[in-house]
Amino acid sequence: MSLKAVAVYTFLSENKEEISIQENEEVVIFDENTVDGWFQGENSRGERGLFPASYVKIIRTRSNSNMTDCSISPAGSLGNDSSDLPSTPNTSFNSGKIYDEDDYDDWDDWDDRSTVVDDAENFRGPGANGHAYQAQMSNSPNMHYRNKSVSGPDSISSSRKGSMVGRNLNRFSSFVRSGVEAFVLGDVPMMAKIAESYTIEMGTLGPQWKDSPQPFTCSIEDPTKQTKFKGIKTYISYRVTPSHTGHPVYRRYKHFDWLYNRLLHKFTVISVPHLPEKQATGRFEEDFIEKRKRRLVLWMNHMTSHPVLSQYEGFEHFLMCTEDKQWKLGKRRAEKDEMVGAHFMLTLQVPTEHQDLQDVEERVDNFKSFARKMDDSVLQLTNVASELVRKHLGGFRKEFQRLGNSFQSISQAFTLDPPYRSDTLNNAISHTGRTYENIGEMFAEQPKYDLFHMLDKLSLYQGLLANFPDIIHLQKGAFAKVKESQRMSDEGKMDQAEADCIRKRCRTVGFALQAEMSHFHQRREVDFKDMMQAYLREQIDFYQRIVQQLERTLRMYDCL
Repeated sequence: MSLKAVAVYTFLSENKEEISIQENEEVVIFDENTVDGWFQGENSRGERGLFPASYVKIIRTRSNSNMTDCSISPAGSLGNDSSDLPSTPNTSFNSGKIYDEDDYDDWDDWDDRSTVVDDAENFRGPGANGHAYQAQMSNSPNMHYRNKSVSGPDSISSSRKGSMVGRNLNRFSSFVRSGVEAFVLGDVPMMAKIAESYTIEMGTLGPQWKDSPQPFTCSIEDPTKQTKFKGIKTYISYRVTPSHTGHPVYRRYKHFDWLYNRLLHKFTVISVPHLPEKQATGRFEEDFIEKRKRRLVLWMNHMTSHPVLSQYEGFEHFLMCTEDKQWKLGKRRAEKDEMVGAHFMLTLQVPTEHQDLQDVEERVDNFKSFARKMDDSVLQLTNVASELVRKHLGGFRKEFQRLGNSFQSISQAFTLDPPYRSDTLNNAISHTGRTYENIGEMFAEQPKYDLFHMLDKLSLYQGLLANFPDIIHLQKGAFAKVKESQRMSDEGKMDQAEADCIRKRCRTVGFALQAEMSHFHQRREVDFKDMMQAYLREQIDFYQRIVQQLERTLRMYDCL
C-alpha cells in the first residue's frame, strides 16, 4: 500500500537507481518495508527510485482524531536488536536506517549484547542536532530534584498560584525534546557531583570556547578489507592514529557510528559533524572506499579541532582503547553518562560579563541569515561542481577523444597517395591526435585531484549548517521563556527572583550558542582557504601539464 511522507532532509541521488528529494518535499512510498534502509517511491517531480528511509517521515492519520501524526518510519524487517544499531544522523534510536555492511552483525568481540544504550521509554524522540532527550526522572544517586515549593537562586518557586511559566504545547519541538526547555525553567535535576567542565570565555568578537589544553590531530589511513567467520562476513577496517599517542587503533565504520550517536546524545548545543552517508550497494568498490576515507578524514579533523568535542571522554576512549575488555567497559561508561542533553548545560562555565539579551538575539538572527545564505550557496556550488565532474568524466573526455580521432583520420588520409606522402607531417598530425586523446583522459582523471576534495569539504559543511536551525531554535525558545517570565513578574504572577533565574539560565544557552557560532566561523575561514588554495593549485598544475604536452607536439612541426 502506498504511503505519503515528507522529506526532513535533502538527499541528492548519486546513481540512476536513486532519486533526489528536497527538504519538506512530499513523496510517495510504494512499500513501507525498507530494503537495506532504503524506501522505493516517487518524488514530487514524478521521478521513481530509491531514497534513504531515515530522510523522510511517514504521514500517518490517527483513527480517533482529525490530527496527523508524522513519525519516522521504522526500518522494520531486518530483525536486529535496536541496542546494537546506532541511529543514523538526526533520527531517534528507533528510526529508519540506511544499513551498511557494518550493521548486519552484532558487536561480537567489541561489545556485549547485554549492554543497552538506553531504554527506549526514557526518550522523547530526537532533539536538536539529532539528540534524543532522556526523561527527567532518574534513579541515579548523583541526581537531586529541585523542590518546587522552595525558592532558591537557581530554582523556580511554585508557592504562588499561577507562577509557573507555561510549557510549550508542541512537545515534539527540538526545544522540548532536547531538554533545554526543562533546563531554562529549572526542571533539570541538580547533580551532586559534576566531574567534567567546559569553559566559555570572552574573546575579541564575543563568547568562544576555551581552547583545548592538549590539542592534537588524528590520521585515518589504510582502509583494508577484512573477513571473519571463515570469509562469511566482510568489512573495511581503518587505521586511526592520534598524534598525541602515536599508537594506531583499528576501527570499522560502525565504531565511528557508535561514537557519532554518543556525541549527538550528549552535546545539545554543538553542531556535531555528520558522518559520511551509508550506501545500499557497492560498499566494497574502490571508489566508494576511497571517498568514505576522505570524508572520515575531514570528519576527524573537525572533531580534533573542536575545543569541546575533542575533550569528550568517549572520543578519547574511541581513539586510544586497544583491548577488548577495556573497550566494553568504556563503551558502557559512555552509554551511562548522565551529563547528556539538558544535563550537559550544567557542565558549562560561562563568563561573568553582562550581555543584553536583545543584543544576543540580534546576533543570533544575523547568524541565522548568514547560515541560510551560506547553505544555499554551498548547495549551489555542490551542484555546479557535481555537474562539472560529470562533464570531466563524460563530455570533455569524449570531445577531446573525438578531436584526436579526427586528427588521426586526417593523418591516415595523407598516407593514401605515396608519391606525395610526407611522413614527417603525417607523424606530427598523428601525434597531435594522440595528444588530444591523452588530454581527454587527463580531464577524466582530474576530478579526483581537485573537484572530489572540494565536494568532500562542501558535504561536511552541508551537514554542519543543517544542524544550526534546530540549535538556534533552542535559543529562540529560551528567549521566549525569559520574555514570558518577565511579563508574569510585571503582572505580579511570579517573583522577580524566579524570573531572574530563568534569565540567568537563558544566558548560559546564549553563551553556548555564540561560542559555537564563533568556532564555526573560525573553522570556516581555515577550511575554505585551504579548499580554494588546493583547488587552484591543482588547476594550475593540470593546465600546465596540458600546455607541456601541446608544446612538445608543436615542436614536431618545426622539423618540416
